[in-house]
Amino acid sequence: MDFSEEQIKRYARHIILPEVGGEGQIKLLSSKVLLIGAGGLGAPCGYYLGAAGIGTLGIVDYDTVDLSNLQRQIWHGTADVGRYKVDSAKDSIERINPDVNVVTYKEGINAANIKDIIKDYDVVIDATDNFPTRYLINDACRFMKKPLVYGSIFRFDGQATVFLPEEGPCYRCLFPTPPPAGLVPSCQEAGVLGVLPGVIGAIQANEAIKIILGIGTTLSGRLLIYDALDMKFTEMKLRQDKTCPLCGENPTIFELIEYGDLCEFKN
Repeated sequence: MDFSEEQIKRYARHIILPEVGGEGQIKLLSSKVLLIGAGGLGAPCGYYLGAAGIGTLGIVDYDTVDLSNLQRQIWHGTADVGRYKVDSAKDSIERINPDVNVVTYKEGINAANIKDIIKDYDVVIDATDNFPTRYLINDACRFMKKPLVYGSIFRFDGQATVFLPEEGPCYRCLFPTPPPAGLVPSCQEAGVLGVLPGVIGAIQANEAIKIILGIGTTLSGRLLIYDALDMKFTEMKLRQDKTCPLCGENPTIFELIEYGDLCEFKN
């Protein structure tokens, strides 16, 4: 692949990095990343992936833009209220970088469609906000051997990690069972600091880019926890649970489980 003069200028700060270079930028331009959720986490993550030159960026979300989203979901504007989030997100990415092929999915993720949606992507990013969807994404990625970049936010706290398909822990090792319905309030109910998803979403984009380039050390086996009030990062080791029903020594989950009605992505 030969770069155009415009691409050389656009990606110059990547190309001069020895760890990336022209070869690495070609990897990015040839890669396919799926972003599930076009809200608080999805916006900063998608922005940075688009700017980096991800070749194909898939975006999954069936929600529409609400005025209350604009405090944190930075790729939507006031004029986008009422539009599908994936349409607004597509417009934003194309304004940043016409090299990116943005593929939109105006549908909710469920057990019937997730394998077909993720099958052609190199990396999957979980930018959702509810437990049923997270378990579903985790299980599908494990079955289909897709690297999964996980992030979540709540009030002033966020966390991120990476689940690799054939090594290390999975989401079920971190959270063995879903909490009872209604026990954990949503961001809609509890609130969230507007800049918090920007921090976590940027970390997710960083991890996805590192996976594609094969550089650095990913967050696999480590949970990075961010406290925005105290401006503090804490790291916890994650170990693969030998009793995990999905990735443990004696697995009992061999097909996707639907945990009930999936929530909209409103983080």
